[in-house]
Amino acid sequence: MLGFLIPALIGILIIAALSYDKLIWLSIILTPLSVPLQELYYGLPFDMAIPTEPIMFGILILFSISWARGARLDSKLILHPVAIVIYFYLGWMAVTSFTSTMPVVSFKYLVVHIWYVVIFFFIMAFLFVKHSRIFNFIWAYAIPVVPVIFYTIARHIANGMHNDNAAHWVMKPFYNDHTSYGAVLSMFIPFLLSFVFAKWISKKKRFWIGILLSVFVLAEVLSYSRAAWLSLIAALGVWGIMKLKIKFKTLAITFSILVLTIFAFQDQILMKLEQNSTDSSANLTEHISSITNISTDASNVERINRWQCAIEMFKEKPVFGWGPGTYAMNYAPYQLTRQRTIISTNTGDGGNAHSEYLGPLSEQGVLGMFSFILIVIVVLYTGIKAYTRADDKRIKTLLLASVAALVTYYTHGVLNNFLDTDKAAVPFWGITAIIVALDLYTKKQKNTLPENTTA
Repeated sequence: MLGFLIPALIGILIIAALSYDKLIWLSIILTPLSVPLQELYYGLPFDMAIPTEPIMFGILILFSISWARGARLDSKLILHPVAIVIYFYLGWMAVTSFTSTMPVVSFKYLVVHIWYVVIFFFIMAFLFVKHSRIFNFIWAYAIPVVPVIFYTIARHIANGMHNDNAAHWVMKPFYNDHTSYGAVLSMFIPFLLSFVFAKWISKKKRFWIGILLSVFVLAEVLSYSRAAWLSLIAALGVWGIMKLKIKFKTLAITFSILVLTIFAFQDQILMKLEQNSTDSSANLTEHISSITNISTDASNVERINRWQCAIEMFKEKPVFGWGPGTYAMNYAPYQLTRQRTIISTNTGDGGNAHSEYLGPLSEQGVLGMFSFILIVIVVLYTGIKAYTRADDKRIKTLLLASVAALVTYYTHGVLNNFLDTDKAAVPFWGITAIIVALDLYTKKQKNTLPENTTA
């Protein structure tokens, strides 16, 4: 292993010496192919994604040095509403790291989030001033996913296509499980679908993009990730809403009424859901039906168990929470016997809160959850307003696909959380950067991309 790592390290240092932005592109390309260090050296007391996280940390150091020497990003980017809510998000994460029950864990968690945000939101938004780089970003991540897809499908075939249990782990070591794998596929399907129907892209390119889209859709189906399937339905709904040019205010009111209705009739809804006894399986019809089974489906019941633990943890520490990244070490005592499943653990070492909303609630208190919800609201508002403002078809395509892509993750985030991993954080913050960059562009320019900008 060392014989491979040393020349690789020398190559990375040479790239860094030439220009650290090239390291960013390298990290994006390598992200789908990165593997956990513990997969290479079993039994280590710590873990990280290899080789991407060391590269990203190096980029953060190089950027800090460049900043200290006087390099600055555009003030309009620094003061953009999305940037401001991200400051709040990271700032409160920093505050709760100081009050954490496990400060070392929390500060490590904070640093990882900082390098994801700095590199893939702020620096990428700056680089996206040249719009061809937006397409470069999409292809730099999407294309390296293809060998992972073929690897996963090959392992799935080897273990039996009707073996739904195999679908949970055949993507390892590249993705932790089928849910994170499905979430990432969902974020790129809207881009591929948009490009297939984009008349400004040549027929030849659209043909090959169509092939790539087919591969991604097949992989999504075989991921057996119900959360990913639901997220694509949500994205399709938002796609239609944006095409119909329904105002953001109308959407906000409609969503609020929907939430209040669900809350008002929660008992009746729960009684109806409890009547479903269909468990997840290799049969796609049964697997889809099992989405609403909260009585016997182990995956669903365990998710409710984690959510209940998060809520109980929040009740005990409602202001500052237990500390960023500490849920997995603290939730075990809060499990209720009636909600435990065959996949529950006494030590509580089975993972996180399975929610981008309830996880921060338990770890960082009410402001932790609010900070993430604020990001969702401001980014969606920015993307929809920029889409409405834009005239150029290429910009509208990118904005529509970007909003739909993030909606897949916002929806998926109700059921899972992956933003502490490079696999999800890179596309999540990168796509957010696309929306901000195009928002700034549509405000400043006459909504026309350079003639040489292509996919």
